[in-house]
Formats: sequence, C-alpha cells, structure tokens
Amino acid sequence: MNLVIARETQIDSLCDSQAWDIVVIGGGATGLGTALDAANRGYRTLLLERGDFAQATSSRSTKLIHGGVRYLARGNVWLVREALRERGILLRNAPHLVHAREFIVPAYRWWERAYYGIGLTLYDLMAGSYGFGRSQVLGRDEVLDRLPNLHSRGLSGGITYLDGQFDDSRLAITLLRSLLDAGATALNYMPVTRLLKRGGKISGLIAQDCETSREYTIEARAVVNATGVFVDSIRGMDGASSVPLVRPSQGAHLVVDRSFLPGNSALMIPTTDDGRVLFAIPWHHRVLLGTTDTPVEATAVEPTPLADESDYLLSHIARYLEKPPTDSDVLTRFAGLRPLVGGGTLRSTSRLSREHVVVTSESGLITVTGGKWTTYRKMAEDTVERAIAVASLPKRPCATETLKLHGWSSAVPEGEDWLRVYGSDLPALQSLIREKADWNRPILPSLPFLKGEVVWAARFESARTVEDILARRIRLLFLDVKGSLEAAPVVAELLARELGRDSAWIEKQIRDFNRVAAHYF
Repeated sequence: MNLVIARETQIDSLCDSQAWDIVVIGGGATGLGTALDAANRGYRTLLLERGDFAQATSSRSTKLIHGGVRYLARGNVWLVREALRERGILLRNAPHLVHAREFIVPAYRWWERAYYGIGLTLYDLMAGSYGFGRSQVLGRDEVLDRLPNLHSRGLSGGITYLDGQFDDSRLAITLLRSLLDAGATALNYMPVTRLLKRGGKISGLIAQDCETSREYTIEARAVVNATGVFVDSIRGMDGASSVPLVRPSQGAHLVVDRSFLPGNSALMIPTTDDGRVLFAIPWHHRVLLGTTDTPVEATAVEPTPLADESDYLLSHIARYLEKPPTDSDVLTRFAGLRPLVGGGTLRSTSRLSREHVVVTSESGLITVTGGKWTTYRKMAEDTVERAIAVASLPKRPCATETLKLHGWSSAVPEGEDWLRVYGSDLPALQSLIREKADWNRPILPSLPFLKGEVVWAARFESARTVEDILARRIRLLFLDVKGSLEAAPVVAELLARELGRDSAWIEKQIRDFNRVAAHYF
C-alpha cells in the first residue's frame, strides 16, 4: 500500500511520552539497516538523520555489491566469504535494485590469464549457493568484442566474472520504505543535539527539527550511533576520549559518457601504481570510473575530489582504452568518505580494515561503524543483538535474511531501464503520473527522469529539498552536473507546489543547490 509519508504525522510520534526501545542516530546504510532489523523484530524503533537519508557516504559508493576481489588477494578470506553471502541475499531480497554485472580483467602478459583465473575461480567457489555464475577464460577477440574501446596491442585475452551492481541511494530509500512498512518512525533533517543520561547511563536524547527549530526530548532504552565517518562527533557528546575510532579515507569517482565503454561489460584493472583495483563500470547509461583511497583529516558532508585524484583515475584508465576520456569529458565527479576502523597513519589507509565493529561505551551508547554497503544487513543484525543485551530487551530473532525489501517483485524488467528501481511501486507511480499531463514529461529532454517522479519523491520518499531530488532520488547530479543545474528550477517549482512553499523558498533552494553542485565540477 502506497501511503503518503506525512512528516507531521511522523513528528507527532516524537511527542509520545512512551520510551522508544531503540533509537538509531544516522540515516545511511548502517542506520537504515539497523532500524529495519529492529522494527522487524517488533521493537518500537525511531531513526533520526541530521540531513537527508544517504546524504553522505551511502550515496557516493562505487555502486558495487561485491565480495571484494582485492581483499581475497590480501588473504582476508572471512571478510570475502561474508560479503559474498550478503551479496547473494541482497540479490534475492531486492532484485529491482541489485543485478549481476559482467566484469572483464584483461590480460597483457602471458601468465595473467592463469593467475587471475585461479583467483576468480576461488572467488566463485567461496560464494557457494549464493554465487552469480562462474568465471571464464576469454580469448583476445572475445575480450575486444565485449570491450570494443580496449587497447588491443599486446592483449592475449582475459577473464570474465560476475559481481553485483546497484544504485546506492535508491537502496537506501528502499530501506526507508521497508522500515516504515514495519511500523518504525524515521525523520530526516532532525539532528541530535544532546545525549541524555540518568545515573550515568544513556536514557535518551534531544533532537531539533531543522524546518521549525523545535526541540524534542526523546526517551530511549537503547541508543545506536550509526553515523558512519561522523561517529566520533556523537561519541564526543557521550564524553568519549579524544582517540578517534574512525580514520576517514576518501574515494573519488568520475562519470563519463557511455561511448568510452560501449557494451554491457565492466572493466576491472587489477593492479594500479599504488596496488589498488580500479573499475570502469556502465551505470545508468554512463560510465563510472573509480576509485581512489586518499587519507583525509576532516570529515565533510560534501567532500570534493582532489585534482590529484582526478588525474590518477584518468591517467590509469588511459593505459587501457584506445580512446580515453580527458578532464573535459568528465560529466560529474564526486567523492565519498569511508569510515575505516583502526589506527595506522594518515599516510596510507588502503590497508586499514574494511570490517565493521560494534562498541559500547560505559554509559551504554552503542556505536557501529566500518564495513561497506554489501554487508549492511549483517552489521545491522550484530548491532541490534548488542542493543538487546544493553537494554535488556526481550529477545527476538533476526528476520532480515529472508525479508523481501519494499518494491520486491518476481518480474523485474531486463536491461537498464531507470524505472526498474521502483519495483512493484511502478504501477502506482505510473498512475500518479497520469493525474497531470505535465507530470509525464521529462525534466530534461535528454534524460529519462519524469516530472511526476518529483511529486512521488515528496509524497512517498521523504524528499524535502531540490538536492534530495536531484542527488539521491533521481541521481541526476551524479550523472550530469550541468544537466542538474538546468533541471533545478523545474524541480524547485514542482517541489514547492507539493510542499506548499513560496517563491522565496524556490529561489533559496536553487541557490543552495548551485552551491552543492559546485563540488561536482
């Protein structure tokens, strides 16, 4: 049932004097997953996000649901095995958002086909019944047929394997819809300003609505800090020591036209100058290049790719393509911050753990961080188990392993049609679009996004700003920054009518979005 998500109704629940069983701070992959797990176990669950859902790291990934080939090369078998299992679970539970993508590792030296073939065969075997298919050795002509723009000189063949691809912020919105379906309350633009204690133990928190400035005092039996790279700021509210739990690492990505990698196969470059793996991946009729691993001191909401990072990506991809993209071909560029756990030096974060941790402070604040999108469900399960123990909640089993996420459908359309991300909601979206002739028209003639999707996002996906729409509901900012600037006034008008805003709000929204978009040039 497609019920409108009324912010006012959600906020009314904050005024209830009854304590929440679990309050989750943070609306990214881990926070949304934790709230979904808790709600499906029957606990009274509240999620609070200071900005928009998936505004930070969770919308800026390499768009892969994968085991991590490079982690296998480093001997981290346990992490790879867990991720491959979770990859298979996600494909089953959200086939409208996760699909298999063919990756090709080209071989330019005589020994590479055998070497990478053995590693990828092991990768397949570790997946077991959750596998996507078996890797295969390809001849030279087969590789060039699937990757027509690949350098042919010295090419002896390659290895093909299957991994998972998805749309990260759309999966986040799907988790939001799923946890609301389960009876939880979730609010964006509701930052936590203070933690409350009774007898030295966490008893709740104070949050403030960004739209009205009203403060809410919220009682909670368990409070989970799932704010990713920002967990140390919440730990600071709890009186944590100055030793940080997280070492942030920046991953930059470039988006270019599909002509640079025609076809449906992705390119995997197994070894770069600094020992990383690099990808060129078809995504929403564009090609995504990524990623870097750059240590950073500060945790910004809008991290910006460094010039060195762009040069790094373009120079490495140029070694493999006959017609490589240049800086002027980049349609948009973005960066995300990884919440890597552990010490180490800021000179290198590439070898810091990608595993997750769940820690509990003396006051009972539960902090979860690390990990990656692929393992969000297992991270959530571990976190809720800890919350049950800390708050002495009645024990109930985890049910998310077989939980079909909102929009699940047994009949998912083939190909890369954008509208597949709505899954079983698509008929309801199409019905809404037919209400007004204008809503069935594209926001921009050259792209598939419809005006009616703006209305849908406001009514059913908690979108509150132009940035929410263009960055995380219809991904235009991540596909074509100039196009998103052109679309911003159209989106602002549509959203203003839906939310009951005036012309001054429209003008401010356009200015605010222009400032955000500047980070993507």
